[in-house]
Amino acid sequence: MTPTSVPGSKASRLPRRAAGFTLIELLVVVALIAISSATIMLALRDPAELQLQREAQRLAALLEAARAESRASGLTVRWFPKGAKTGEDFRFEGLPRTLTLPTRWLGEPVAVQIDNAPLANPGLTLGPEPIIPAQRLRLQLGSQQLVLATDGLGAFDIATAP
Repeated sequence: MTPTSVPGSKASRLPRRAAGFTLIELLVVVALIAISSATIMLALRDPAELQLQREAQRLAALLEAARAESRASGLTVRWFPKGAKTGEDFRFEGLPRTLTLPTRWLGEPVAVQIDNAPLANPGLTLGPEPIIPAQRLRLQLGSQQLVLATDGLGAFDIATAP
């Protein structure tokens, strides 16, 4: 008889450890896989999508700045996708001369289409009234597309494309 098989000995009272992984070990492995896959997905994002997001956020901020200036000064301010001057990607009309806003995209030029814009004067109305008409514009860069919209009361923001 070996010492481990003697009844009443210490070795026979210890439970046998089952082969395999514990729940904690499995949870740690799953967490590591989730973190690494999320990191890889963020690294693989389309650069055009990132640029379009950045341009949309910047344009929303510019439109809101012009809208605030329009209300403060009482002047009618409009935004147009293409400027008449060479080198302009978009332009603001009606702002006081003391306020100069950018007229170019940060990267590649973005195609803009204003939804339900009148053909005679295709632009956005930004004020001076505190409540403006609901307006939407589509920004497109390559195959990526975003919609920037306001309900007329709230700020311009990125909306889900229909």
